[in-house]
Amino acid sequence: MIKFSKSLFNKLYCFTIVLLLIISCQDKQASNERAPEKPNNSDTSLVLLGTIQDGGSPHIGCKKDCCKNLFDHPDPKRQVISLGLFDSSTKKKYLFDATPDITTQMKALKNFGVQSENELADGIFLTHAHIGHYTGLMYLGKEATNSKDIPVYAMPRMKTFLENNGPWSQLVSLNNIDIKTLENETPIKLSSEIKVTPILVPHRDEYSETVGYHIQGPNKSALFIPDVDKWDKWDKNIVEEIKKVDYAFLDATFYSGEEISARDISGIPHPFVIESLERFKDLNEQERSKIIFIHFNHTNPLIDINSEETKNVLQQGFRVGQIGEVFEL
Repeated sequence: MIKFSKSLFNKLYCFTIVLLLIISCQDKQASNERAPEKPNNSDTSLVLLGTIQDGGSPHIGCKKDCCKNLFDHPDPKRQVISLGLFDSSTKKKYLFDATPDITTQMKALKNFGVQSENELADGIFLTHAHIGHYTGLMYLGKEATNSKDIPVYAMPRMKTFLENNGPWSQLVSLNNIDIKTLENETPIKLSSEIKVTPILVPHRDEYSETVGYHIQGPNKSALFIPDVDKWDKWDKNIVEEIKKVDYAFLDATFYSGEEISARDISGIPHPFVIESLERFKDLNEQERSKIIFIHFNHTNPLIDINSEETKNVLQQGFRVGQIGEVFEL
């Protein structure tokens, strides 16, 4: 039989307690990284319904390591960028952008907050006419749900584009959607608790203008800019805009220019994450924590929560958007 001195026993006991505490903290940290925050059914809130850039992940024709396993084993968390809004004062729900993943995103929105009887959103706000942001409207047509007068909020050029080009024009003529015209920096009051204001941002506006949205809730506010060209092209100071809100969901399409080799990066001039990190480096800890990076290209290492690039962003006090995350307004 092995005999322990009292001193040795005490040391082993302390070591065991410390080890258990370390394991417990690691488990808690892992849980915080992976588990989406649970919504309080009584709260007006935003929920991230997707974080991926228009082309999705896996990306069509992609032969890179970032995609090859996903064709056989799709990741249900890799949904195209969309934001959901639950207004607790009216029990209504709104979708920001109509993505190719609208079917699953509408279902998730239905079950968010207080479960809705309505299978569809009470309104959809569009940012612009690039495929990841409006083409989900096609599922509101007669080939699919054949919806009735779903309010679709759009800027003037976006409205004209939908009204004059098929198949979108059929959604209008058959009253599947009811387009509500927006004006730059003019708020839309959805209820006594919610105001939504479109804000023009510079982008490749082939078919429509591009907007971000300022969303004002009863207690907090958010800025949603999934697509923008370089921050220097905007007539507003992004740092000052961040200071005005509680959450800032910002375009993080590419971590750096090194991701793209087959295309001319100048033709898709999003702000690189490394550029945004440099621009925001003088923000204090509280301001940095407002920033949630979203809209990740399939090549972007921030999609992987365990990547070194993600760890770098988190260590600097910024946030990386995760599907299912909830933000109380």
